[in-house]
Amino acid sequence: MEAFHRLNYLYQAAHCVLAQNPDNVELARFYCHTERTISRRLVLRQDPSVKRTVCKKCCSLLIPGVTATVRQRKCNRRQRLTVVRCLSCGQTKRFRNDPEYQLWVERPEALLQNQPKPGETLCPGTARGSCPKQSSELNSEARPPAPGPSTATQALS
Repeated sequence: MEAFHRLNYLYQAAHCVLAQNPDNVELARFYCHTERTISRRLVLRQDPSVKRTVCKKCCSLLIPGVTATVRQRKCNRRQRLTVVRCLSCGQTKRFRNDPEYQLWVERPEALLQNQPKPGETLCPGTARGSCPKQSSELNSEARPPAPGPSTATQALS
């Protein structure tokens, strides 16, 4: 938990540095680089909103008009993209503008409480993976009877 507080502090410090003096890009980049190395070293997942505002190539904080340019593009007839370009290194990020689009983290099946328990079987069309039959009943119906001495002698004759 302390590591997340540290990551949050570094992210906020990078924002504050750029808000006070937009020319201080190097210090904000240092904070973002430190944030990235801490999260990688401790194997922590950052929130997608944080990852979208940090350049993957140079670790610069992407603020529209200060360190990044934001453009709206049409990819095809149905799809629109938001293109964010880093002014330091030129790296671009593309995000879909689809209102129905959801990140995996925001989907209900991604939540831990919606995952099936280790002994629980998953049945289609039922809520939370509960089946009307117990898993032991399903296993006994699916298996053929074990060959005993009577069935083995019948197969030989």
